[in-house]
Amino acid sequence: MNPILGRWDFDRKPLLVFWETTKACLLVCKHCRANAILKALPGELTTEEGYKLIDQIAEFGRPTPILVFTGGDPLMRKDLFDLIRHGREVGVNMAAAPSVTPLLTRETAKRLVESGIGSVSLSLDSPWEEVHDDIRGVKGTYRKTLEAAKWFLDLGARVQINTTVMRETLESLPYMPALLHDLGVKTWEVFYFVPTGRGQLGSNLQPWEWMAVSFFLVEASRYGILVRTTEGPFFRVAACLEAHGVSPEEVLKGKSLELYQHMVSILRNTLGEPSTKPRAHTVGTRDGRGIVFIGYNGNVYPSGFLPVSAGNIRVKPLKEIYQNSRLFRMLREGTHLKGRCGKCEFKHLCGGSRARAYAILGDPFEEDPACAYIPGSFREVAEKCGLKPVLHARK
Repeated sequence: MNPILGRWDFDRKPLLVFWETTKACLLVCKHCRANAILKALPGELTTEEGYKLIDQIAEFGRPTPILVFTGGDPLMRKDLFDLIRHGREVGVNMAAAPSVTPLLTRETAKRLVESGIGSVSLSLDSPWEEVHDDIRGVKGTYRKTLEAAKWFLDLGARVQINTTVMRETLESLPYMPALLHDLGVKTWEVFYFVPTGRGQLGSNLQPWEWMAVSFFLVEASRYGILVRTTEGPFFRVAACLEAHGVSPEEVLKGKSLELYQHMVSILRNTLGEPSTKPRAHTVGTRDGRGIVFIGYNGNVYPSGFLPVSAGNIRVKPLKEIYQNSRLFRMLREGTHLKGRCGKCEFKHLCGGSRARAYAILGDPFEEDPACAYIPGSFREVAEKCGLKPVLHARK
């Protein structure tokens, strides 16, 4: 674990602040969380309100949370570069998640980096061109994304590729690490599909498939790729189990084991034998715990996939909402989790996807319906992981 993150107090400040700068976007992605549209909705935060939001992020203290400009497409905001420059002036760490559209040119990429953006995430849902373009709704997006990744890497920015695992992308998933290797990208953020926004339930996977995917991602992290997940916290359970000598064969059974072995065989065929130790990102963040999402109109959510508001920055400061709102406090405590998540020995490392529980079961504190792990199966291993009810630094 990064020593700085090991001391991060998630009760005091988030690690990541995602700001949905606008709903506007030129893409029409099938799984879009934001239900993005071509034109901005009324009620967007103004430039001055954006400055105030950035100032509030700076007030959390250094090291500041990372502010991620997202959307829709942040490039649809005419004041984006003014906002970035303000963030640099007040010392906020910043990243951006631009959509790959005609607005993203080599010159735009250069302006983003020169303005103060050190990290960029680009979405690439499949290494197969026709699959990616079909999901994004615009032909040519795949090739343009590869080109954009090279622009940012040449400019010295840190590039992260985001991939959503869903029914449409599962078959091509094991081929993604080879593409990342060819691109020279070292960070892979894997989104476990949540049926919200335009995402339909039919794109979801079965629990046994999600478990196989989780162990596959641990294996993929042995190829020099830092793997992180969004809404797939049980990936951390897989990483913890393997780190303490529990093999996938001891956990996965039947079709789940067959799927895992199939994906790993493709990994071996495309990249050979692994050469490094796993680089699995296992910091215990989850919706509302280290993560906060600011909607286009100032509403504050535990994540972009959990549309339950805890307040609005036009009414209360972000720090007050994050630290003191009942919703965020309950999500951080983890003592309100129900079902298998509430009983699980790994709940403080994982805790399940609160967004998926809400999307499918209507309750953000219900068990994660995507997880196949049976609580109590590896209690001794959980104890070896050093899990405690509170993982942040002492005050």
